[in-house]
Amino acid sequence: MATLGDIVKVLEDLYPLCLAEPWDNPGLIVGNPSHKVNKIVCLSDPTLEAVEESCKMGADLIVSHHPLFFKSVHEVSGFSVRGKIVQTLIENRCGLWVGHTNADAAFRGVADAASNAFGLKDLHPLVPANNNPSIGLGRVGVLEQKITLKEFAMRVFNALPATKLGVQVCGDVDAMVSKIAVLPGSGDSLFDEVRACGADVYVTSDLRHHPATDEYEQAIYESQLTHSNIIKPMLINTPHSAIESLWFKYAVKDIHDSICKNFGESLDVSWIGRAFDPWNYVIN
Repeated sequence: MATLGDIVKVLEDLYPLCLAEPWDNPGLIVGNPSHKVNKIVCLSDPTLEAVEESCKMGADLIVSHHPLFFKSVHEVSGFSVRGKIVQTLIENRCGLWVGHTNADAAFRGVADAASNAFGLKDLHPLVPANNNPSIGLGRVGVLEQKITLKEFAMRVFNALPATKLGVQVCGDVDAMVSKIAVLPGSGDSLFDEVRACGADVYVTSDLRHHPATDEYEQAIYESQLTHSNIIKPMLINTPHSAIESLWFKYAVKDIHDSICKNFGESLDVSWIGRAFDPWNYVIN
């Protein structure tokens, strides 16, 4: 029977840690590498509720996209929710492995999964990895045929797990679009790269007021300078967890198949498919 250490090797072949951003610390966070693994549960956020649910399902390993710890931690006592999560994992002999920015950049990772869900073709990275230009952060691709921004925004909305916030759109909803840049997760630090690639639309998350306003004002100004009929990039802002959770439509199969190939075992790999979005009520 495969051990946690065996499964970690499989995961890190699929989603190499070397692809992680310098500030990120993915990989095995909790768990004894010698423990046996029968059941793996995938989820986007290792909240206490999700961890408890996974343990009740009999998980030996949780594969999470978002980290349990973003910053340095000096205690994991019962006084903090993260301490309680670690305690719950240990008491249930359940490991936690995180695939964060390494999974964002990897082949068939977060960016590939979202881009394919939106119907994009001829994909290439928005920011290529240094050691492999075929992978990296974000993806740029084209639609099979031009559609309006409104139609494309509806396609994005329909591809995502349901959330209260839905998606927000900035731009002429009747404009025809074909070239799309996608960066699942917080994306307002890469406007320069999006503008340079010539995308009609940028799909990302967590767009703040000032960066988004500045970007669209610049797009309007550049269209005036060049006498262009289209202002680009137009923006689609998605719920962070929802767009990134599309990764698991690939990961569940890829993890299962890779374990079968390496160890001849068919493990139970499942996905808690709802979006872990903190907003539960919207007033319009």
